[in-house]
Amino acid sequence: MKLSLCHFSYRFAEQVLNSKLAIKQEVEQILTNPEINIPSLSRPNFNEILLKLFTEKGWESESPVFDEPGDPAAKMDFLKQRVGIEVGFGHSSFLGIDLLKFQVASYSGLDKIDVGIYVATTKDFQKRMGKDFNQNWGGSLTYEKIIRYLPHFKSAIQVPIYVLGIDLI
Repeated sequence: MKLSLCHFSYRFAEQVLNSKLAIKQEVEQILTNPEINIPSLSRPNFNEILLKLFTEKGWESESPVFDEPGDPAAKMDFLKQRVGIEVGFGHSSFLGIDLLKFQVASYSGLDKIDVGIYVATTKDFQKRMGKDFNQNWGGSLTYEKIIRYLPHFKSAIQVPIYVLGIDLI
């Protein structure tokens, strides 16, 4: 059993990322790292593993979305070379907040990212983690929910977003 990725390109995100091919490949390699111990992947543990792997590759962690003192404390999970990453392992209700972080970081005078990468697990991953390894992923955002909802935000979310779904094969 190993980790694999599903992908969905919103507003030509994949084409934008292909112009930063080394970054795209780095992200995919981190998310499918064969050294990740799959049976141990609780939500908090997977977040810790990704924090370690991304920061080792020079990604800035918890980058503030806003710059001014007194601004809201919203943070992007990872940022490098104008690519922002949000890891959506939390409750599905965070979908709108995460999408707004991408939009605000791209526009509104902040101009910090050219493209966002939204990482979540698939429904199948969550079911298999519960069944095979007794890891509770219930209530977590899924890749399928993101790709179902994202096109409905087309008037509000104009930044390209590449959605990656972590699955098991």
